[in-house]
Amino acid sequence: MATATTTRWHLKGNGYEFCNCAFVGLAIAQGKCGTVDLSGVRCAGVYAWPKAIHEGHGKVAFVVDPKTTDKQAEVLGQIFTGKLGGMPWELLGPTAEVVGLVKAKITIEGKGRKSTFRAEGVGERRGDAFKNPVTGEEHLADVHLPDGFIWRKGQCGQGSFRAAAAGLSVAADKTNWIFYQFDWSNGKARK
Repeated sequence: MATATTTRWHLKGNGYEFCNCAFVGLAIAQGKCGTVDLSGVRCAGVYAWPKAIHEGHGKVAFVVDPKTTDKQAEVLGQIFTGKLGGMPWELLGPTAEVVGLVKAKITIEGKGRKSTFRAEGVGERRGDAFKNPVTGEEHLADVHLPDGFIWRKGQCGQGSFRAAAAGLSVAADKTNWIFYQFDWSNGKARK
């Protein structure tokens, strides 16, 4: 019986996650899948699940910056759908059917929890710190998950987002949002 070898991949950068993954943006600082360099790629996912994420039956529209090559988009699709293994995508990828790929200029303004992630013609997410309801002063909150499989340390806050792509539309105001650094890989190639 023949064995297949999975292409090794690694991604490291910043993540912008709004409202339980309904709108996720990524700025990949360093990355590679096989021989394809993914460093500098910016991308996003517009997700809609009918119930809890782990119950599946969701839909996702992937968004990549126009500078992203077709080969880069292809390998990102393999990673994000879980086809190449590796956490968190081997768990999250199969929960949603890909309904489209959209190319849109992606810009990021601000820093950390006070960031705006914009995909031109698709949508925008604005993050901010929590505010003290009495004084209006910033209330900084971080979450540390030593065994987290998506992220381990996140800067939490409140944000708003609106996005529409490939027939999906998501939006929320004053919802939770997390800025985090990710370091994902499928480790050693599996046989």
